[in-house]
Amino acid sequence: MRYFLIEDDAATRRMLERIVTSEELGVIIGVAACGSQVTIGDVAEADIVLIDLLMPGRDGIETIRALREQGYAGRFVMISQVENKEMVAEAYLSGVDTFIHKPVNRFEVLSVLRRVAEHRQLEQSLTSIRRSLSALDAAQPAVAMQTTVRTFDACASDLLSRLGISGEAGASDLARILHYLRRQESLGHQLAHDLPTLKELYQSVLQSDSPTTCAEQLQREIKAMEQRLRRTILQALGHIASIGLTDYANPTFEHYAPRLFEFQEVRLRMTELEEGERTTKCRLNIKKFISALYAETKAQLEA
Repeated sequence: MRYFLIEDDAATRRMLERIVTSEELGVIIGVAACGSQVTIGDVAEADIVLIDLLMPGRDGIETIRALREQGYAGRFVMISQVENKEMVAEAYLSGVDTFIHKPVNRFEVLSVLRRVAEHRQLEQSLTSIRRSLSALDAAQPAVAMQTTVRTFDACASDLLSRLGISGEAGASDLARILHYLRRQESLGHQLAHDLPTLKELYQSVLQSDSPTTCAEQLQREIKAMEQRLRRTILQALGHIASIGLTDYANPTFEHYAPRLFEFQEVRLRMTELEEGERTTKCRLNIKKFISALYAETKAQLEA
């Protein structure tokens, strides 16, 4: 991965540079101490921009919006010690994938950057595949089918970004589940009005990727997937709740809050965030979330 670092604190810049290089996460292609100094020409080749929230001249949110308007298509990871829910929600809405909190913790930096890099690599692979397919004869049935699947995957990726979870560990699991459900429909299998049990779904997805996995290993992978999905969906719930606290009439909040979650749980999470609670008592209906996410992805594809 190629990183561009925008951070006004020299000590934080040095620490992040040291972590990226020593852990072989990629290369730093440029640094800046202020957002107002940065243009699309500086970051165009960067896969990921690490950017401070509060900076003199132009803050991180304003800089992100300016770079997006100029055409930057990479990923943003925000560095901040701010816990103000309105600013956090505004940052996500401006295009931030996830946060690294100050003071910088080496393990958090490694975890966040590896997740975001994995998603960025997947995104680049899908883009490369779509370009290759578009160069082939569109009349060939096999190519036409692949193009449809990849377009669906792109819609799923966009939706995960909109929910503020594209950089989470469970995002790739959700993408695999959606891809599996889509493939089942394309093969003529009629999906019931409701999904199979979650355990059956996880098992089917994992076995479709690795059919020779032994039973013991499969059970471990199912449990790991369950944990990743729960954390990721909780993050999505927090993201939607943050948007609702900032602007209850926000279209993203109005559309996704009742479709993806039980609305009373959204209201509970909003209350928790308002009171500064870091943990949550919310109960997740994971089955509803996955089913609604699949329906939303299909709707986005057909729009």
